[in-house]
Amino acid sequence: MRLFAALLAATACFIGTADAANVYPIDRATILAGSAFDFKVEFAGVVKPEDVSITINGEPAAKILGKDFEFIAREEGVDASAVLLRAAKVVKPGTYAVEVKAGNDTKTAHWDVYGTPDVPKAKNIIFFLGDGMSVAHRTGARLLSKGMTEGKANGRLAMDDLDYMAFIGTSSTNAIATDSANTMSAHMTGHKTAVNALGVYADRTKDPLDDPRVENITEALARTGRKSVGIVTTAEVEDATPAAVVAHTRLRDRKAEIVEMMFALKPEVVLGGGSAYFLPKTTPGSKRKDEQDFIKAFTEAGYSLATDAGTLQAVGQANAGKILGLFHTGNMDSVLDRKFLKKGTVDKFPDQPGLVDMTKVALAQLAKNPEGFFLMVEGATIDKMSHPMDWDRALYDTIEFDQALRVAMDFAKEHPDTLVIATPDHTHGVSIIGTIDDDKPGEDMREKVGVYAAAGFPNYTDTDGDGYPDKVDVSRRLAVFANNFPDYYETWRPKMNGPFDPAIKNEKGEYVANAAYKDLPGAVLRIGNIPRSTDTAVHAVDDGILQASGPGAEAFKGYMEESDVYRVLVEAFALAPAPK
Repeated sequence: MRLFAALLAATACFIGTADAANVYPIDRATILAGSAFDFKVEFAGVVKPEDVSITINGEPAAKILGKDFEFIAREEGVDASAVLLRAAKVVKPGTYAVEVKAGNDTKTAHWDVYGTPDVPKAKNIIFFLGDGMSVAHRTGARLLSKGMTEGKANGRLAMDDLDYMAFIGTSSTNAIATDSANTMSAHMTGHKTAVNALGVYADRTKDPLDDPRVENITEALARTGRKSVGIVTTAEVEDATPAAVVAHTRLRDRKAEIVEMMFALKPEVVLGGGSAYFLPKTTPGSKRKDEQDFIKAFTEAGYSLATDAGTLQAVGQANAGKILGLFHTGNMDSVLDRKFLKKGTVDKFPDQPGLVDMTKVALAQLAKNPEGFFLMVEGATIDKMSHPMDWDRALYDTIEFDQALRVAMDFAKEHPDTLVIATPDHTHGVSIIGTIDDDKPGEDMREKVGVYAAAGFPNYTDTDGDGYPDKVDVSRRLAVFANNFPDYYETWRPKMNGPFDPAIKNEKGEYVANAAYKDLPGAVLRIGNIPRSTDTAVHAVDDGILQASGPGAEAFKGYMEESDVYRVLVEAFALAPAPK
């Protein structure tokens, strides 16, 4: 490996593709002016340095990016050459044409480098992410929480009252389908990427930690000011969505390293599950492969530790400063289990706080910073219960998500310099098609599904006014179904004994219907329509619906890519004003 300034000879014209196989950032990338990104070119084969030239807008690339490149004659594990430049940046907004030549072959990419207003529109941003939240989740949550009379909802969800709306494209760089890692990464960096990737462009090397990085929102805020950052989730705090706020890795499952990245950036508030990746490997329950103790590291760095709802309230009331709350070794339980059924792992973790209380504590702490804050709140279990088609748990968690959103909207009323956003990262193939009425005669549950006029209305009640139905197992329930599924037994009823596990692996390594549900009253076998290598329902490619209120929210309209959402965030905060 050696530096080579000779690569940067000026060349004009832009033609097809060939030996310059990939350019990162990719064509049509949107880049915040002054933000750091890794520039990489992957050639299709082995090339000589003297045969390569790289220009940007016809000038030597180093003049625009501020540094020379490293030429890699052969990448590890790849019989091909590459060019790499870490922590490049483009300071001046504009359109940039990148041309890479290797002999007679040329590859081009065009970048939109954008600045922001000079004056911030918002002091605070509260970003609510309903993981996998689809239209059916919203509709179902409204019906369960508010009820309906003569075709009109008896009340509104908090998200119903957000002022602006946009359809959000969720596809990844390598497929129209997507997962939570690259979708949230696009929200938090402004760059789309591949499935499973966080804060990087996924390159061809095997090492998941060496891919070309792009700046995330936490790094941008640290670089440009003194705003605080908060992360709240019902998942593991190192899971895909919260990890996207801080992490850089090709593989989202590198959770031990993600904890290390989180510690390096030190968000002021971190609340959720996932303590297993903070504990040294000799501690029972640890999932680390080393003896690093990140609970100790965080507390020595000034964080107050909360491990259950009681200590979270105590820490929140103690003016503690930075807060680390870890309430489960893995993902936290659904609100249906935590608050009502006491199933799942509630017996092991009986005092888990809810999303509402975590949001209240986070807001109270972050609001102490006179410079403002960015808070990400994830309703993770909407997705985690939608995959196994456990619809009652998914809808109850949508209600909890909405109640936490109401807390944020009430905060924004008192602090009108706050932008509030509620969006999914992706959607699920789920619809409500009517009701299921146990009182209809016969044993065939399929005939108890009411459609059109026969659907009537469900008979959930909320006599205590807590926003949740008094009972989940009422006699006339919502009929909720997925349009994709593995082989499984449809039970037609709420899963009262614990979360649903629809398919299990057989001796051939294929997923088959879980026979544990075979003998339940009315259960029928449904033959799946997705590959047998898949054990749950999968994400949909459908657009997500984003809504927002507050300063800067008017920018959300029509169709937008997830990478466009980041641009609205940094423009609201004015993170790249014009040089003076």
